[in-house]
Amino acid sequence: MTLRINDEAPDFTADTTQGSINFHEWIGEGWAVVFSHPKDFTPVCTTELGTMAGLKPEFDKRNCKVIGISVDGVSDHEKWSKDIESSQGHAVNYPLIGDPELSIVKAYDMLPADAGDTSEGRTAIDNATARSVFVIGPDKRIKATLTYPMSTGRNFSEILRLLDSCQLTASEQVATPANWQQGEDVIILPAVSDEDAKKKYPEGWESPLPYIRVVKQP
Repeated sequence: MTLRINDEAPDFTADTTQGSINFHEWIGEGWAVVFSHPKDFTPVCTTELGTMAGLKPEFDKRNCKVIGISVDGVSDHEKWSKDIESSQGHAVNYPLIGDPELSIVKAYDMLPADAGDTSEGRTAIDNATARSVFVIGPDKRIKATLTYPMSTGRNFSEILRLLDSCQLTASEQVATPANWQQGEDVIILPAVSDEDAKKKYPEGWESPLPYIRVVKQP
């Protein structure tokens, strides 16, 4: 199964470092970011989990829960968390999903169906494609995905920027331009007629091209 933007995020029940969860129930009425890791006790992922722990208050402000997943078991996650805290300066303050049977990473199209049904004996290289980020909305649908190679640490500031854009564009009929940051100008969607746009933006907009209408962020 190939997952695309606007597909429903697969639901599952799993053990985590914060107890058993049903994923859709755990998300509740807010947003969620899921980020996956090929293997516990790997260097780049260790820096990433620590960085996310430090940024978690920013996700909280956006009504967005954070959850990590690795194909290792919860007991390994708990041991790894101690290394993360001691080396990165932040305790892991969000749940880590254990997926030793590979069922969740398969459901999210991060490993092929024929990858087997156990994490035992698998190396980080075997799980190299389990390096994705999923932004999931309150409707439990996938709003955005990012996938990184194992050798490149993820840019969590970009993930926050992406979340800001997804939340803004979900509530307003606008799009965000290249390199947009919170508070900067946005673009009125082409589907919005000039007549309707004038009702919301009576002061008008800038049009560097006939099909681009730039306004202040609502």
